[in-house]
Amino acid sequence: MDKLFTPSTVNKIIQEHDFKFSKSLGQNFLIDEHIIEKILISSDITKSDLVIEIGPGIGTLTAAIAEKAGKVKAVEIDKKLIPILKETLENFDNVDVINEDILKTDLKQIIDNESKYAAIKIIGNLPYYITTPIIMHILEAKLPIKNITIMTQKEVADRMKASPGGKEYGSLSVAVQYYCEIVPVAVVPKTVFIPKPNVDSFILRLDIREKPAVDVLDEGFFFKIVRASFSQRRKTLLNSLSSALKCSKDSLEETLVNCDIEPKRRAETLSLTEFARLANELYKNSQ
Repeated sequence: MDKLFTPSTVNKIIQEHDFKFSKSLGQNFLIDEHIIEKILISSDITKSDLVIEIGPGIGTLTAAIAEKAGKVKAVEIDKKLIPILKETLENFDNVDVINEDILKTDLKQIIDNESKYAAIKIIGNLPYYITTPIIMHILEAKLPIKNITIMTQKEVADRMKASPGGKEYGSLSVAVQYYCEIVPVAVVPKTVFIPKPNVDSFILRLDIREKPAVDVLDEGFFFKIVRASFSQRRKTLLNSLSSALKCSKDSLEETLVNCDIEPKRRAETLSLTEFARLANELYKNSQ
């Protein structure tokens, strides 16, 4: 078969199988060898790796991963793509295609069944509308993963890697940075996809930390405080937290002051360390 990343090959496959793109699934197929190479280099895939790919599409990236990895588990939700993948990946005996929703896939079971591999890595070209649920689903499962390399809408990537103080910084930034060290890889122009999306994408590698970036007394409570803090971004931390937590402003103000946090500050100005300090203090007060 011709190289899967060429526009002529992609269009030929689409026509032969009478494939119709699904807007609801955010389907855009990659047609650029250089972008594929950047993803492979960033992921640092070796024959000792198990790679779980999210959304293989017609197998463009999957084939390239399979040449480098020991085993590839490609999870594809669209059943119409399964016969196409069977055809495009027929020469690879180290690829298993799983026709499931990644949010309902038992990733722990997949990893347990392939325990001989030294490292587990995840790669995905993720539709922007479901990037956050997928990433949080994986991170909160606390799987033994080395890294996650994702290509997603640039706006979502900007939110993940944002620093305190900007409008992009929010609960997603805090959550991803709590679990991961973020390595920006490259901007991906919209011209390297079929069909062409409306915006550019970005490749990020998320290196899973051995332990979270900050120490918290209760992880669930920590994220509750983070979400509550950002629930009304235009309000001060004192107002947004007192409203979300339904607690008195006086006691909350005292707690903020004790944490060396000015009550009139807004959530987007707080660092991970300050969120952890505040959540820990509020948790102790709630016990």
